[in-house]
Amino acid sequence: MCARYALYYAPAPTDPLWALAAAWLGRDPEADAAVAQPDLPDIAAVTAEPRLYGFHATLKPPMRLRDGAGRDDLLAVARAIAAAAPAFDLPPLEVAAPHGFLALRESRPCPPLQALADAAVAWADPLRAPPDAAELARRRGSGLPPAAEANLRRWGYPYVFATWFFHLTLTRRLSSAEHALYRPAAEAHFADVLALPRRVSEICLFAQPTPGAAFILDARISLAG
Repeated sequence: MCARYALYYAPAPTDPLWALAAAWLGRDPEADAAVAQPDLPDIAAVTAEPRLYGFHATLKPPMRLRDGAGRDDLLAVARAIAAAAPAFDLPPLEVAAPHGFLALRESRPCPPLQALADAAVAWADPLRAPPDAAELARRRGSGLPPAAEANLRRWGYPYVFATWFFHLTLTRRLSSAEHALYRPAAEAHFADVLALPRRVSEICLFAQPTPGAAFILDARISLAG
């Protein structure tokens, strides 16, 4: 059985960002294949965590499915979400450092993006199995603000709805010295594609086949128009 599923945004395979991101992280999650990384010190270690999840922005965070629910149930929900959500343009991207890690973020607010994430969280939640004690402890870490704690209790994840933010993760959390190395490298690596016109026209179902395994892009679901 599959350990976890998630609903993500991922660039279209024809978008040059997709290939550049696979190279940066060292893995293409759609082909489930390793990709040569840039020649940077310790790049494999710095990108190990985001490589496991595949290049993406979270809509519905990874979850185990409740008893009696399966992949096809979640795929049906994803199709319903997509049918109700018109395609839209993503603002230009930029390299940012939220919470100490590097990520690509939108350069200005994008209400349709927030609406898509909100729908993914709410519509797919009836299929979610409750997190166990170990997962709750890991999510809490050294503590959560009250709103994030409330989300964790209700939705199984701290950063949803008002606390959600769009980000395509590039690294683990970095030290100051690592930021000085990797941020300019990321800006150079992605420089030619961040401002390209980019249409959000699908959501993606990602699957983690077994605990600890890398996530695989299982299905792309087209939005309505």
